[in-house]
Amino acid sequence: MGLQSIDNSNTPRNDSSSPVVLCPACDLAVKKCQLPQGVRALCPRCQTALYDTPYCSINGMLALCLTAFFLYWPANMLPVMELQFFGSVRTTTVLQGATAVIAQGYPLVGAAVMIAAVIAPGLLISSILLQIVLIKSGLTSSLSQKVYKLLLTQQSILTQLSMLEIYVISFLVSAFQLSDHADIHFSIGTFCFAGLFLAVLFLLREYDLKHMWGYLNNEA
Repeated sequence: MGLQSIDNSNTPRNDSSSPVVLCPACDLAVKKCQLPQGVRALCPRCQTALYDTPYCSINGMLALCLTAFFLYWPANMLPVMELQFFGSVRTTTVLQGATAVIAQGYPLVGAAVMIAAVIAPGLLISSILLQIVLIKSGLTSSLSQKVYKLLLTQQSILTQLSMLEIYVISFLVSAFQLSDHADIHFSIGTFCFAGLFLAVLFLLREYDLKHMWGYLNNEA
């Protein structure tokens, strides 16, 4: 999509509230304009991607967020693996796995598992859900704007702490290593956890922090 270029002298660097964006490749200052859904703006000089609108709407992100929220509880409360070894059957949940690591004398590892697989994903989903609720409420009050700013400033930290993919990989590695010694069965908790991972993955793919800041700037 062609855009209008302007004089780049004394032009600030890229900002979500600025009407001007600088090309990261050739430093051409380009005037921003409203884009249709799913369209990306390109630099008129070097065709580098400048900015776009999220492919998923707020309602779409809300659907993904609610899906992740409802999958979060069974994913952490229901057994994720059933191990049958010489007639003995053992099941474990994500929470039980983290506490078992702590009980075996590895508190740091257990705490890391608890944060990365349980606490941080729950806070991340709740934070995005609350952001969407505040956007739909209009961000009219000063309190809602302060809460919204706080959530946005903590978004990057929660995203970095959430590592559901590591736990999904650990399921597969454990099943592969123990398959010669015991019968491994995945239960409903495993599929809920995998669904939670996919829902959060697509949610973060569509979530754009700069775009979310733009809702606050529009209300200012």
